[in-house]
Amino acid sequence: MGLISDRLKGLASSPTVAITDLALNMRAAGRTVIGLAAGEPDFDTPQHIKDAAIAAMQDGKTKYTQVDGIPELKEAICRKFARENNITATPDMISVGTGGKQILFNALMASLNPSDEVIIPTPYWVSFAGIVEICEAKPVFLGGSGANPMKISAEDLEVAITPNTKWLILNSPSNPGGVGYNVDDLLAFADVIRRHKRLHVICDDIYEHLTYGDFQFATMAGIAPDLQDRILTVNGVSKSYCMTGWRIGFGTGPVGLIKAMSKLQSQSTSSPNSIAQYAAVAALDGPLDFIAKNRMAFARRRQLVCDALNAIDGIDCAHPDGAFYVYPSIAKLIGKKRPDGAVIETDSDFVSYLLEAGEVAVVPGVAFGLSPYFRISYAASDEILGDAMARIANVTYTLS
Repeated sequence: MGLISDRLKGLASSPTVAITDLALNMRAAGRTVIGLAAGEPDFDTPQHIKDAAIAAMQDGKTKYTQVDGIPELKEAICRKFARENNITATPDMISVGTGGKQILFNALMASLNPSDEVIIPTPYWVSFAGIVEICEAKPVFLGGSGANPMKISAEDLEVAITPNTKWLILNSPSNPGGVGYNVDDLLAFADVIRRHKRLHVICDDIYEHLTYGDFQFATMAGIAPDLQDRILTVNGVSKSYCMTGWRIGFGTGPVGLIKAMSKLQSQSTSSPNSIAQYAAVAALDGPLDFIAKNRMAFARRRQLVCDALNAIDGIDCAHPDGAFYVYPSIAKLIGKKRPDGAVIETDSDFVSYLLEAGEVAVVPGVAFGLSPYFRISYAASDEILGDAMARIANVTYTLS
């Protein structure tokens, strides 16, 4: 009998983390690699949030806390949901974890059995499928059937539901495509969900404040409150509040599920970092003007990157509704040859060539379940992005 469990045999490491690590190692070896693989804002955590953390340390708030969050933070989260999302929640409906990923992991681990299915729209954040597989359940990947292959419709959802379907994971705006589902989309989904009593929904809203153009953010529990007891709304402070390293995520859902998640967390990490929790209170209750400023910068970068990519023959880049990623198609580059004669057969081939010849690190679409595409994070300065776009253009033009 081997040491490693059977459930991990088919599980791949996170490709975004792997590519980021490779880029860092290449930099350490003296290469001038531009890393556009990590989903992390390049802005620093606002000072008032840092000050709250310093005050917490000085006040001796450095001990273990309640397993799934201090009361002060749970109350701040309830206020946030009421103020911004039209969701009424009480502290016993709130779970706080070490990042949004732990909230998702706890919820799926606490609720899934081996026969259960989870519908995951493609392209999808890499960890959605991985977590479902760890739970020994079945991820069901669902692509859009309409004009936009990155966006599903209520009709697509209806067809995908089976008697074994337990969850739909809806990430809006999404990683990697930046696709957003508006109020009308969500109302149509709600009609489907009402007809299927066993179906529950995870709404991953981590990019809610990072939206562009005419897109208006909405979340399922806010527009369909009658379904709230079948919805887990997941959020956190990582992206909008520039607090990735602080590792605080949270969610609101049915009390029974929240209790089960707390039980699981008590046997894994126990409480989140105490200092980070007090910093998160300041983030949720404090001034939000920096979010609008950061969003303006992201909107400018979005335009810069989309314009540059669409000017390259063979690359087609849609303008995302939100988040800070673009997901361009390279279907027209498949079959082209590198100068050494090697053929670009997949998006992985293109990404490898781009890293080798252009020293730009991006993530292939195969990692997100939709090819041939690649993902760029534009959470970098205008100067870095301009340099990266020029390198991508130069590498692409060597293909024939």
